[in-house]
Amino acid sequence: MKPLFTIATVTYNAEATIERTLRSVASQDYAGIEHLIVDGCSKDRTLSLVKQYIEENKTPHSIRLISEPDKGLYDAMNKALLNAKGDYIVFLNAGDCLRNSDTISLLAQYEEKGSLPAILYGNTHLVDDEGHFLRLRRLSPPERLTPDSFLDGMLVCHQSFYVRTDIARQELYDLRYRYSADFDWCIRIIQRATRQGLKIVNTHLVLTDYLNEGLTTRNHRASLLERFCIMTHHYGWIPTIIRHIWFVVRAIIKK
Repeated sequence: MKPLFTIATVTYNAEATIERTLRSVASQDYAGIEHLIVDGCSKDRTLSLVKQYIEENKTPHSIRLISEPDKGLYDAMNKALLNAKGDYIVFLNAGDCLRNSDTISLLAQYEEKGSLPAILYGNTHLVDDEGHFLRLRRLSPPERLTPDSFLDGMLVCHQSFYVRTDIARQELYDLRYRYSADFDWCIRIIQRATRQGLKIVNTHLVLTDYLNEGLTTRNHRASLLERFCIMTHHYGWIPTIIRHIWFVVRAIIKK
């Protein structure tokens, strides 16, 4: 039996960008998709657009809407983790899109004799407000993803990081972090998969068109400070400081 994928979209007042994401999921040629939309009681047209999307659904995909107050982005994402019905979950923000209409079909092929890898990951394109390609991400996925990979930064975009839901539920987002809880979460997921000896698969695919503006981008300095704290927690002070010195040197060299 082919795996079910939960595509979770967390929204709040996202009327300007949500339709592109809804169309992207609807265009997928793979039947086993649950589109789970968790909305924080938007006050604009977001909810009406989502409800129209549900009413007009002509795909075999399941679409579910949860709309209730939350304590912020990562609280809403935890709700998605706890409510997801899929074998895998990925978070696709309003404005982000799956790269091609067969993206999920290609990912479904990684099932092996009923065994599902713990993580499927790939590359990401950055796009503008109109969905036009801008560039590849500055950081690219490593050939092999290990717990130490994120010492070099978030090498895999959160939207191109598919996790088995049973594993994801064991590592909820840490609400102490306002801007970079996804960075911490990905590290913990990789650590858990590695401890359990589970397969982590590099698909070598471009999986996502990522809108080049988000919570982390808008709060860049605060996000960097949080990431520094997260790195010291997982890797220790000395490796973190050494790596940040290298980041500065690398930036100077590139100039």
